[in-house]
Amino acid sequence: MRVVIAGGHGKIALILERLLADGGHEPVALVRDPGHAPDVAAAGAEPFVLDLEAASVDEVAAALEGADAAVFAAGAGPGSTAERKLTVDRDGAILLADAAIRARVPRIVVISAMRADDFDEASDDVFQIYLRAKSEADAAVRSTPLDWTIVRPGALTDDAPSGLVDVGSSLPGGSISRSDVAAVVAAVLTSGAGSRTQFDLISGETPVASALATLMTAD
Repeated sequence: MRVVIAGGHGKIALILERLLADGGHEPVALVRDPGHAPDVAAAGAEPFVLDLEAASVDEVAAALEGADAAVFAAGAGPGSTAERKLTVDRDGAILLADAAIRARVPRIVVISAMRADDFDEASDDVFQIYLRAKSEADAAVRSTPLDWTIVRPGALTDDAPSGLVDVGSSLPGGSISRSDVAAVVAAVLTSGAGSRTQFDLISGETPVASALATLMTAD
């Protein structure tokens, strides 16, 4: 499976690339900075230099040519402005979905955020705008004909992977390691679980495969 990952130099993306490469798949990492190419190559991915904030839908579609799936793992990151929350976290995800349609890539997985729909519309707080950006991106992706999955993890940590998670349509607050998020995304891609499903994700007591099987049962 050829998987193109937007935000390919992010912490979750680098772990995901290694998981996919180790599983015999072909990850492609979209990176804005050419200097990040060696890092993603070391993780087993093919680097593709592309700035989502400057690229056209045709340019992104060209990067997706021949892919089986796309993953949106990009984000403006801590300390970024409210404007960049919108141009990266929202507009970048929408651009990737539009490009996937144009390139005839059937599958897209978006890494979003828990409680994204609970943003305060009247607030100009950067975190509230981040939640709004994620919510609006998720809604746009859900409206497409793509085979989409939207993963909404809780607070992210750099803890070691446990392989044990909880998934559900609306979970209480919690945290999860970036490694476990990457494992869930890899499993979603390779198993087909979570088709046209949005779910919350936190650390829990259920092995990843078993947790995702509950999504398939619910479908």
